[in-house]
Order: sequence, then C-alpha cells, then structure tokens
Amino acid sequence: MSGTPQTGPQRSTAAKWTRRGFIGAGVVAGGALLIGVGVRTGNPVDRLGPVVADGPGEILVNSWIKIGVDNVITAIIPHIEMGQGAMSTIAQMLADEMDANWEQVKMISAPADGNYVSHEAVRVFIAPGLEGSEMMEPTYDGLFTQISRLADAYVTGGSSSVRATGQRGMRVAGAAAREMLIAAAARAWNVSPGEITTARSMLSHTASGRSARYADFAAAAAEQDLPVNPRLKRAEDFQLMGKSALRKDIPPKVDGTAQYGIDGGPADMPVQYAAIRAAPVSGAQVASMDATAARSMRGVLQILNMGDFIAVIADSYWHAEQALRSIETTYTATDNDALDSEAVFARFTAALDDAGMDGGNTKMSRGNASAALANAATVIDAEYRVPYLAHATMEPMNCTAWVRDGRCDIWTSTQMPLLARKAAAEGAGVSAEDVTVHISMVGGGFGRRLENDYVLQAARIAKAAGYPVKMIWSREQDTAHDYYRPADISRFSGGLDNSGKAVSWNNLHCTNDEPGEAPLIEFYDIPDVSIRSVDVPSPLRFGSWRSVGHSQHGFFVESFVDELAHAAGADPFEFRRQLLHKSPRHRAVLEGAAQMANWRSSLPQGHGRGIATARSFGSIVAQVADVDMTGTMPRVTKVYCCVDAGFAMNPDGLIAQMESGIIYGLTAALYNAITLKDGAVMQSNFHDYPMMRMDDAPEIQTRIINGAPDTLGGGGEPGLPPAAPALTNAIFAATGQRIRELPVAKHFS
Repeated sequence: MSGTPQTGPQRSTAAKWTRRGFIGAGVVAGGALLIGVGVRTGNPVDRLGPVVADGPGEILVNSWIKIGVDNVITAIIPHIEMGQGAMSTIAQMLADEMDANWEQVKMISAPADGNYVSHEAVRVFIAPGLEGSEMMEPTYDGLFTQISRLADAYVTGGSSSVRATGQRGMRVAGAAAREMLIAAAARAWNVSPGEITTARSMLSHTASGRSARYADFAAAAAEQDLPVNPRLKRAEDFQLMGKSALRKDIPPKVDGTAQYGIDGGPADMPVQYAAIRAAPVSGAQVASMDATAARSMRGVLQILNMGDFIAVIADSYWHAEQALRSIETTYTATDNDALDSEAVFARFTAALDDAGMDGGNTKMSRGNASAALANAATVIDAEYRVPYLAHATMEPMNCTAWVRDGRCDIWTSTQMPLLARKAAAEGAGVSAEDVTVHISMVGGGFGRRLENDYVLQAARIAKAAGYPVKMIWSREQDTAHDYYRPADISRFSGGLDNSGKAVSWNNLHCTNDEPGEAPLIEFYDIPDVSIRSVDVPSPLRFGSWRSVGHSQHGFFVESFVDELAHAAGADPFEFRRQLLHKSPRHRAVLEGAAQMANWRSSLPQGHGRGIATARSFGSIVAQVADVDMTGTMPRVTKVYCCVDAGFAMNPDGLIAQMESGIIYGLTAALYNAITLKDGAVMQSNFHDYPMMRMDDAPEIQTRIINGAPDTLGGGGEPGLPPAAPALTNAIFAATGQRIRELPVAKHFS
C-alpha cells in the first residue's frame, strides 16, 4: 500500500470567528462546565489541576494543556484512541499552534468526570455547516455547550474528532497557550511581546540573547487572563500540520504497553471473571435455568440469573465460559420468535409497495421526478438489498466493575465515557458522580462502543457479587447481541432523455437515515429528484456502524448511477463526470481516481474495473477497483482511492484511514450478512462471519487533494461507502452480471 503527495491550495484553515468559539464556551458555562480554555475569570485550573496535572512540577496552563518541569507538554483531549490515530493528530494540531517540540509532546484522554466535553463535536452532529457572525458565536457556543453537558457528549465517533475538536478547539487552545507564555516571558524580561519568538517549546529574545523553556514560564502563564482572540497560523506557516508526524499511539501498541479495556482492573484487589449469555431473541427473559453441572465445575464462584441474561463468575474467564456452556436455559416467548430473514425483507417489500411512487417520508425533492420519468426517453428500474451487519471488533465487549461503599469503578473500552458512567451508575445503584471511569485505548469501535449495554451488565454483576469482576463477552455473544447496521431495500426509477442525460431520479428505501444526508444526491446535476423513505419496525436493535447510512446508500446510489450509464451507452466515469460539472470538488476527486487507475487502459481477460464516488462526513472520496473474476470468487486486486478531506492534517493518518475503510467496506460487501431464524441471529464467529485476510487484501493507492482548507472533513468513515459499489461495478464490467444484493459471496457460492 502506498500514498501519493497531497495537492491543493494552501490557505488559512480556520475562519476568524472560530478563534472565539472554543474559548467563549467556558465563559458562557459560567464555570459550572468549562469546556473552553481556562481563563482567570471562572478559572477551572485550580479545580482541574489535581485531577489532570498531579505529577511532580506539572502546571495546568489552561484546561487542555499541562507542562511538566521537564518541559514535556501534554495535550488533554476529550476523545478516545481506538485505532484511528485522531488523538495524535489533534495533539499535533495543538502543538503546531503552540510551537511545541513534537518529540516532547504527550497526550491523554480527558477524564470522564463531566468537566470535559467537546461542544464543537456536538455542533458538527447537530448543525453541520452552521456559521454565524462574531456577535452570534457566543450564543451558539453557549447553546451547544449546554446541549453537550445535558447529553454527556464526551464522544468519539462520526469522524468528528479532528474536523471539530481539533480544528475549532485544540488549535485555539494551543495558540492561546503560546500567547500566554510569551506574555509571561515579556513581563519577566521587560520587553515587548512582539520581540519574543517561539520554536520547539522554547522562548527567545534575540536582542538580549535570552531564552527559556516553556516550563520556566508555565506557572506565570497560568496566572494570566486568556487572550481575547488568539492568532491562528495560516497554512503557509504550519510546521507540523499537513505533515505526516509520527503518531504517539503507535509505540505503546508495538511494545505491548498499551492498555485496553480488557487489560484494566484495580491494582490492589484480585479480580474474578464473568462470562455471560443473553436470551437469543431480543426482548426475551430467562424462564428457567438448570446450573446443576456448572456449580461443581472447577473455579466457579457464583452463578447469577439476571433476568435478561445469565452469568457465571469464576477464577478465570475460561472456567467461567466452560461452566456457562453447561447451563441449560429456557426463555420467555416474544413476538419475534418465528421471524426469519425472509420475513423481515417481506416487511420491507410490503412497506415499499404501500408507499408506491409518491408515498413515504420526503428526504429530498427537486422538480417533479414523476412527471419527468413519465416523459423520459428511457426508464430504468432497479432494486437493491443489503443485510444486517455486525461490527466484529477485535476486542470483544468487556468491562471490569467494582462496586463498594456507595461507589463504582469501571475499566472499559468505550466511545462515550460519560454515558458509560451513567450506565454503570444505573447498574450499580449509585449516582453518576460516584462512578469513576478509567479510560483506556479501544481495540476497535466502529460505532459499537457508542452503546454501553455491556457496562450496565458488568455493574449489575459486580453489585451482586460484592467484589471486582471482569466481564468478557465471547465472540459468539458479541456477534449475536450487537447493535446492528440496519438491513434495507432501496428501489430506484431513473429517466434518460434522447441524448442519454439523466433527467429523473426517484428513490424509495426503508431506513431512517443517519445522517440525513446519506441518500441525497444534490451534487449530481439531475433536474428532477425525489428521495423518500418508509418506516419499518425491526426485530434487531440498531446502532451506528462505520459510515452509518452512507454504507448502504453508497452502494445503492453508485450502483444505480452505473446502471444509468450503461443504459445511456456511456462510459461510467464520463457519465459521472458530466453529472458533476456543477460540483468541482467532487469532479476533481473523481478525475483523480480515474487518472490514478489509468481508467481507459486495458485489462486481462476475465478482469473488470469499476468506479464509484461518495460524499460523507464532510469528505469526498472516489475509488476505482480492479477485480479478477477468473477464480471461483471475485478477487479485488487493486483499489485506487482519491480523497478530499478539506485539508489533511496528517497525510499518513488520512491514508491509513482510507485503507482501513476500504478493507472494512470490502469485507462487508464480499462476505458479511447477519441472518435470522426463529428470531435469533444465526452467525456466531469468524467461521460464519468472516473477515478479509491479508492474502485477500488488494493493493491500495491513495491520493490526497486539499480542496477546502477552511472546512475539514472526516477521515475514519468516508473511505468505506465507495468500496462496495466500486467492487460490484467492476464485477459487472468483467462479466455483465449486475450485483444488486449483498454480500457478493452469495452469488458465487
């Protein structure tokens, strides 16, 4: 896998008003919840210092930055490291604005005590693109701060960390700290602040020959008021941003010192292990349990009937799991006991039939799609299906809990620490303020760890046990009780005029889209568009799955665009290129991928090439896939990826996320489906829910375009949506077989 140099304009990467945003929130919050930079008015530094800066000689300069006596700078970041590298990139952005020595920068996740949330991340979710005048910004900051506080919105997800917290917050914190340090040195040296320069965590005054470490003035800086409008760097002044700085999270992962949730637990108390089994059908309860054999098995300490699940506590996880498997259980009946996958899709079909050509919930309406379709020279109809999908994180769900004396401690991998705190409080029967969350790295999230059902279970078990318990889900439990990516059917009718131009687009599907933009095609120049959805109840619980609704609609939309191109007798790349003539960023990305792949070059017999593009989480991605169809299963040999995420703060990190999204997307497209029988999930482990292996992975090449430096896009999710349609469009190019239902494997078994 390789990357190519980034291209694009070099301009300022932050609008002027954002310089006040992260700071103003603290003032609006009145000190009750200070999520901005620490200021002397309502200053939280004295209160937060004992929590985040309790090491020898550490000074909390503002809420987000501490400096040690050794001149090491630590960025305090309200996000979790789960393999995406975003925390390191955010620290890199802060360090650049601070003129810090990257080799002496560390990072930690902010404590889950309610003092740290990112209102900028919440703003991206609730009101993407919202911008206001400098007069309105304090109002917006106050609004989103209070929403963040009420929602316990300490969240890592939605590809929001770098583009929101980093761009609009941590850069401001770094710039503010730099100005505070300069002001402190200027006062001590009795010189003008403008005469002091900074570089590599050092302050210098050339005229007098004086220099000092940041650490020497950290305490004095922390006593100052915050700069009203800290100056942010322009792109041409960046020293770290835009460069592939070495990630801070990689060394501990390589040398084994990284701590994940499954590694956690109290240092001064022995921990016992719990294995659990939930009712196979969602909503069922345990009706009876025969644990006679389990009670006499080695290492077993307790066997618990928790109502919706049973648990075995033992002196090792293996002993707990083996005893659990010997327990015979029956469950209460539910309305879904007789349901299978065919019945679920029959529900979808009935709902779509009832909605017809004009019913359902309107998602996008432009012109008159029905009338344009009736007058089209050529009409194309297609229906696509995708199954439920599980997350299949490498680290299974786990949580260690210790409940005693009205308090609860938890050690877990979570994407939402404050909601994990709330779940633990509910399970332990204590207040959230009496729960301590010990934050760790996460061994894969992909949206699954936005939910905290496993934390609730662990707290309940620990409360019943009376001692620390490490609860670990088996892979089978993890697969059968996920918060799944929804299954869906999507129907399309499209019209072409006599010249082969798309004039009508009518789409009806079954998901309640998250995010709402997922099925939209406003970047394609099609005059008459109707996009609608219908509501269909599901027997499985839903959750966020990497790229959320874009994972389905990327496949739906780009497959149908390919069908329109074929019906028009047009080249799939040129057909898209013409539709994007009013969307220059999309067009540039599409052209970039085609150029990388040498689109019109010939391929060997039995090989095919497909193209697809998608916009998600503020980033635009186009991919070309080369597929070898000469074997029993399609084999993706190469993927060419072109991405415009506005500005790549760490190009190597963005490339890694594109590669990760492509592999995750191809895995799902080729192999994965969660199916139901008698209301229960049929899949259990990697033998029947397989992952792409190294010897099946394609060569991936990535090109970065910096097309909008003022507006960053996400990196963790946007690489996934084009992967499936690029694959299936390549299969069609090679064989003439149009894949309208995933996974691909079911068509080649």
